[in-house]
Amino acid sequence: MAPERDKAEKTARPSLGGPRVLLRRLRETMAAPVSAQEKLDKVAVLIAANMVAEVCSVYVMQADDDLELFATEGLNREAVHLTKMKAGEGLVGLIAREAQPLALSDAHKHPAFSYRPETGEEIYNAFLGVPILRAGNTLGVLVVQNRAHRVYTEEEIEALQTTAMVLAEIVASGELQSIVEPGETIAIRRPISLAGEILSEGIGLGHAVLHEPRVVIRNFVADDPASEGARIDQALEAVQANIDELVERGGKAGQGEHVEILEALRMVANDKGWLRRLHEAIATGLTAEAAVERVQNDTRARMMRSTDPYLRDRLHDLDDLASRLLHQLVGQGFVRPKEELPDNAILVARAMGPTALLEYDRARLRGLVLEEGGASSHVAVIARALGLPAVSGITNIVGLVEPGDALIVDGVSGDVRVRPQPDVEAAYAERARMRARRQEQYRRLRDVPAVTKDGAVVSLLLNAGLRIDLPHLDDTGADGIGLLRTELQYMVSPRLPSLSQQEKLYRMTVEAAGARPVTFRTLDIGGDKVLPYFRHGEEENPALGWRAIRIGLDRPALLRVQLRAMLRACAGREARIMTPMIAAISEFERARGMVEQEIAFLRKHGHELPARVQFGVMIEVPSLLHQIDEIAASADFLSVGSNDLLQYLFAADRENPRVAQRFDSMSPPFLRVLQTIVEAGARARKPVSICGEIGGKPLEAMALIALGYRQLSMSPASIGPVKAMILSLNVKALRTRLAVWMKERARKDSLREELSAFARETGVQL
Repeated sequence: MAPERDKAEKTARPSLGGPRVLLRRLRETMAAPVSAQEKLDKVAVLIAANMVAEVCSVYVMQADDDLELFATEGLNREAVHLTKMKAGEGLVGLIAREAQPLALSDAHKHPAFSYRPETGEEIYNAFLGVPILRAGNTLGVLVVQNRAHRVYTEEEIEALQTTAMVLAEIVASGELQSIVEPGETIAIRRPISLAGEILSEGIGLGHAVLHEPRVVIRNFVADDPASEGARIDQALEAVQANIDELVERGGKAGQGEHVEILEALRMVANDKGWLRRLHEAIATGLTAEAAVERVQNDTRARMMRSTDPYLRDRLHDLDDLASRLLHQLVGQGFVRPKEELPDNAILVARAMGPTALLEYDRARLRGLVLEEGGASSHVAVIARALGLPAVSGITNIVGLVEPGDALIVDGVSGDVRVRPQPDVEAAYAERARMRARRQEQYRRLRDVPAVTKDGAVVSLLLNAGLRIDLPHLDDTGADGIGLLRTELQYMVSPRLPSLSQQEKLYRMTVEAAGARPVTFRTLDIGGDKVLPYFRHGEEENPALGWRAIRIGLDRPALLRVQLRAMLRACAGREARIMTPMIAAISEFERARGMVEQEIAFLRKHGHELPARVQFGVMIEVPSLLHQIDEIAASADFLSVGSNDLLQYLFAADRENPRVAQRFDSMSPPFLRVLQTIVEAGARARKPVSICGEIGGKPLEAMALIALGYRQLSMSPASIGPVKAMILSLNVKALRTRLAVWMKERARKDSLREELSAFARETGVQL
């Protein structure tokens, strides 16, 4: 009997070449010019024949989380589009919920078995089902069944999982939407509303563009598994070498990854178990590319459902590694070519550094959606500088969207709408028009002085850094440029900008400003602002490392060339220069000495000098708070860099989403620090400005004015709203109340509620 049983099992199993033949035929069927239903019916027949199964059924996830029978070979055809079940209901629902294969020799005895009389499946005992996965998301379930009480082999399970990968293509394409009942939507095409963190205000409507484009696999079948194994080894070796290089550079890679993240990524890339699973997948007949997608799909599906926070944290590492490996295998760039950008692009990425964002054509961008990145991160600063609506903290957004999907980025509420319904899209389009009308109202205030109701005059200045920022001076009626981020020119350049290139941009800036002041900030690189041509080694904590003025003082030639360009560009007019990241007065004095050296050099060589040189300091490092009177006496002016000051004061990395929002800039401790600085400036009779992001938010700006700040620098889009607030504010009344709140409510985490209530009570326009 045993030999006969062995023979029966052998004939019941697909041959080694079976899956390869099936995959080829599936691809041919999917490319055939027939209706979606005919295509799916033929697919079911092909799979049943290849798997030597009496039944093959395809269930597709609907938008309401129902699993609907879309095609079957062997069951009652009348049950198609009639049989439905929820995720978790029955064996099919269990597979969808767990995203794991399920093989049973007697399905009726399983506790999750659910009898559906309309299908006629009661006569089938053996059951094998696998999830149809894409980017870890369950799109449906593929099932085969037999009457005999048989045990499905590992080879058969592997073959069916591979087949499900091909089916995921037809589901993800949206082609099956044509055969659903009116009013219904398959899950992959359903509208999704997601809530995140606002990085930059505004409303953007457009279509999804993946910053790291997804590799589309065309060939799943390997003719020579040995050569595919060699390909995967070579590609992984190249990726490992690339990661090693990024780690050695220190700081961030082009996508803004921290050294710690890169170290974790390197650890995953060298994991022997992951490589073993890739080779096992190749051994089933898959190409190297298909093996990577298969292993990552399975791994992602499991980890997404894990309650272990450590495992979930490793998900991004695995996604990043798989993406790098796929791009290496197909020879495709890791970042989308900028020339392929459509006219209404919404960029979608897991994370992005400021340099990467600046490389895109702003005229074609409508918004930015990220999985990671805090509101005070540098990519957020750049998004605001570009006037680009941006939202972060959208979990798995890269896996939820397909290139070209309609997207809405609501930088007012923090919502992101994926594949919005027509009425929702129309409503947002109207909101965008209303916002444009409001901006028009703000533009009417362009020439109106920013004076409070009780006569306090406030100077509203721009944060700038690129040529595209200069027209905003006239568009907004700004009083000047309070912060020229000189590092942006370095970040968009393929090599170190020359003296003449720097002077050209600086001269263009001061000429555009006319009689209005321009304040230059010396080079502020480091942290997440990394120049690809400037390597300075690995650092444990780049935010606290070799950056900004520390680089300038240690590489004096770099700083002196920049200072020379600034002084030459300001010939005959006032030059205002400030240094970032000063932690001790001695650093400021050394930098001032370099300015004096450059003035002497220009005088010696007959260059026209600035009519006046003002050299100021940025207050960002808390150590200066304990020598605030001394630095105020030494500097010509003070400027508060509130973003870094806040993160250093509370030891909360502004790039880390877990802590970036933990501490509020409107908390009593931070307000006291801001008051300390402005009062020191008043004692020394030195002007004090604020150029961090809080100056561009009406509520925060209201508090700053009450503390005594009269110079606020901000993004162009913030000028109008802040000016409207100023025109409706009685600053004396708020100053009295704020002093009481800071004293009596010192234990509160934030005074935001009190400030908002004051605005409502007194009619301040926020």
